[in-house]
Amino acid sequence: FAGGYIVLLLKKIFSFLPKSVESMLPVLILPLLGIIIMGLFMCAINPAVGAVNQWITDGLNSMGETSKIILGCIVAGMMAIDMGGPINKAAYVYGVTVLSTAAITTGGFDIMAAVMIGGMVPPIAIALCATFFKKKWTATELKSAPVNYIMGLCFITEGAIPYAAADPVRVIPSCVAGSAVAGGLSMAFGCTLRALHGGIFVFPVVGNVMFYVIALIAGALVGMALLALLKKNISTQESRQSA
Repeated sequence: FAGGYIVLLLKKIFSFLPKSVESMLPVLILPLLGIIIMGLFMCAINPAVGAVNQWITDGLNSMGETSKIILGCIVAGMMAIDMGGPINKAAYVYGVTVLSTAAITTGGFDIMAAVMIGGMVPPIAIALCATFFKKKWTATELKSAPVNYIMGLCFITEGAIPYAAADPVRVIPSCVAGSAVAGGLSMAFGCTLRALHGGIFVFPVVGNVMFYVIALIAGALVGMALLALLKKNISTQESRQSA
């Protein structure tokens, strides 16, 4: 948001430029000044953002071994809150950090498994709901929904963003609940993951992979059921307007 508004502000500031040099605006002036100002803005807010991330990491670390199922629910649920945004990335970085530590010590591979499964659930849950509860979605949403099967299986949570943006009050809680269930089950089953990304392509290195698939299916079904329960049916007129 800051980057976008900075560029819009720069466009207004340099609106006085004559047409002879106006072509320089999008290829030189806006990118160069935009990057410099955005860099300064990031330097200003990084201490606060870093403090928040450290607080989240310390809180997750403090849960320890005794609350692994709850920890799995939390990190997986965080992956579905903003689907690629700062909360999602905080959970992912936490999983990567623990995984990196585990590579030279012991244990910790189960947290990365919970993180990944939490990011896989939202697109799959939306695709399932669009497949079996078509009246809940517009024609445009139904047309693009099948792609979410692929995105979810590839651990690309961002496929759920357009659906969450259109109806955040119902979609986000449903996806968070589904992801939390999947993450908790993954922890309970003792599933592990030694890769940083990859979705189904890294399933060969997942520990207890059959139970991991069960956890993924369970979480996706919970998300689908909540979406079907919470979302209202789309009227025929709204569907036509969308198409």
